[in-house]
Amino acid sequence: MQTWILAETQTANLGDDRLNRRYALILDRLSSKPSLSIPAACEGWKEAQAAYRFFANEKTTPDKILQPHYDATLERIRAQKIVIIAQDTTEGDLTRAEEKVGGPLNGSERWGMYVHPLLAMTPQRVPLGVVSARMWSRDVEDLEKNAEERRHERREQPIEEKESYRWLEGYEKACVVAAQAPNTQVIAVSDSEGDIYECLQAGSREGRRAEWIVRGCQDRALADEEKNLLATLECRAALGKLKIRVSKREASTGDESKKRKQARAGRLATVTVRSARVLVQGPKRPGGRPTPVYVNAVLVREEKPPPGQTPIEWLLLTSLPIETFDEAATVIDYYSCRWEIEVFFRVLKSGCEVEELQFEHEDRLEVCLAMYLIVAWRVLYVLMLGRECPKLSCAAVLSESEWKSAYVIARKQAAPTKAPLLGEMVRWIAELGGYLGRKGDGPPGPQTLWIGLQRTRDFAIAWSAFGPTAKTCV
Repeated sequence: MQTWILAETQTANLGDDRLNRRYALILDRLSSKPSLSIPAACEGWKEAQAAYRFFANEKTTPDKILQPHYDATLERIRAQKIVIIAQDTTEGDLTRAEEKVGGPLNGSERWGMYVHPLLAMTPQRVPLGVVSARMWSRDVEDLEKNAEERRHERREQPIEEKESYRWLEGYEKACVVAAQAPNTQVIAVSDSEGDIYECLQAGSREGRRAEWIVRGCQDRALADEEKNLLATLECRAALGKLKIRVSKREASTGDESKKRKQARAGRLATVTVRSARVLVQGPKRPGGRPTPVYVNAVLVREEKPPPGQTPIEWLLLTSLPIETFDEAATVIDYYSCRWEIEVFFRVLKSGCEVEELQFEHEDRLEVCLAMYLIVAWRVLYVLMLGRECPKLSCAAVLSESEWKSAYVIARKQAAPTKAPLLGEMVRWIAELGGYLGRKGDGPPGPQTLWIGLQRTRDFAIAWSAFGPTAKTCV
């Protein structure tokens, strides 16, 4: 069994030692072959049957599956001065020809469920682990209501009964993490869907534990200004200019709560930075208008975009200081780390192929998904740690059989006695997954690494069985 599996499942408590051992074994199998089906990842039909019984066991739940991983993640968080916890939602398209699992996704044609994880990472984007994950599917009855009915119901519902409550729950979880890691500054980061007044209220209350950054999507009214938020920021003197890397994006249509995303060329954009501390007016609610709250706001705007390109504009609301250019630039840098959770989703869907899982029952699928969240984290952890700490010994994340066998295959020479540097080893493993390393290719990405790690695991098993240190079978 892989050594990291033992560390991540050390505190597993499923109420039965046999279940705890089975948990570690299944996680080992899924991480060794993340892109294969569960029967293909397991060693034989009996082991596959045991895996399916594990997913169906009433003692196994997503929270219990993630708890030991969270315990290990918390220790990694405590070792850092600053930790960013990014939260976001992704949909799992489970549309099948003969069965329906989950609930409707934007109409009756597509069927599936939603996953909302919180991914902790360093400011250098090294992922430390998943601290929580909420999974749910939408009610079929919502299909029978028109858009106006749904909007009216949402206006009358308290926040606790809305899907959007997940953003407030995510911030509260970040506060719990901050309380458990008192020497670490925890910063919760959300995209524009998290621009909810109740979240701003929670982040502004006295005694909060976690700092926060939310990308604003609303030009909110201000309690002490005649102008709205954007106009107020536009009137402030520019703090300075900086360059931000903008990723390439294909044109796509999100779910019903998102606007259509336009195609965008990847580029290095020059943006102007402005900031202000403002008193935000509370919106109308069924119980009355809530009390205004103070927030710090940063406006990031590309004033001269390339011809034919929509200018970059970020409105960032935060509890962090924003008075100086350096402070505002730090907020922008921390928010940019949120992109790592998008990469995490790509590993989960393309590397682990979770949308291809064949389950008839949603509760069993959720348990399996929780395990794949850990698998996806591991791939991204090895990748980003290799970038950030290239001179670290690869023995910190790879077993001796893994790095020695991969070294022999990739370098076509005998393995050294001393473990190579992690940066070198990650590159060689990525080459086993198809990374070419041509001039201008940049560092290895997640796809070549997850393929290379699968091959490395096979080599490690063969090395343990037939390599120089293998015991001769008589």
